[in-house]
Amino acid sequence: MKNIALVSATVLITTSGLLFQTMQAASALNWNWNYSGTGIEANGTFTTNDTPNNLGFYTISGITGTRNGETITGLQAAGTPIPGNEPFDVDNFISLDAQQLTGDGFGYSTSGGNYSSPFFASFLPTPGYLEVFSAPPIIPGFENLGSEDSELPISFTATIITVPEPTSILSLFALSILGASSALKRKKSSKFTQN
Repeated sequence: MKNIALVSATVLITTSGLLFQTMQAASALNWNWNYSGTGIEANGTFTTNDTPNNLGFYTISGITGTRNGETITGLQAAGTPIPGNEPFDVDNFISLDAQQLTGDGFGYSTSGGNYSSPFFASFLPTPGYLEVFSAPPIIPGFENLGSEDSELPISFTATIITVPEPTSILSLFALSILGASSALKRKKSSKFTQN
């Protein structure tokens, strides 16, 4: 009887750990993103929260990837501008809707010391995406774009990477119960054969 209680407690603790660990992992979403334009190629992954705001936007909390072969080194903090594009703050929002970025967009730095900020430009005659790019030497203020800087049209897309279905968790739970009951049956049958 003690063995049944011990196995049951082990199964319960193991499956609870799996469930809670999976629930924590599900509180963040991973996305693939990319954009391109004349002389621009950028792609990578985002991490966001798992629940959109009332306008359908998720908050980007992490970024990886490359822009024109340079490694992305960090996400610009929401509520701040990328250097060289002051006073235009980024908000780091992404959506699954047709307009995936806001007018504030997101920003990031690269290993070459450059900064980039893709955003949705609703003010254009035909609204679309633009990327502001700042490279050293960086002079504060958007009106000080140097020859190394640019603001160019881009094509932008982002999609959520498929997350495991909750049924896989239930499958693990079912397998652990079957394994435990099988172990108990083997133990009981070995007791009978020993007597």
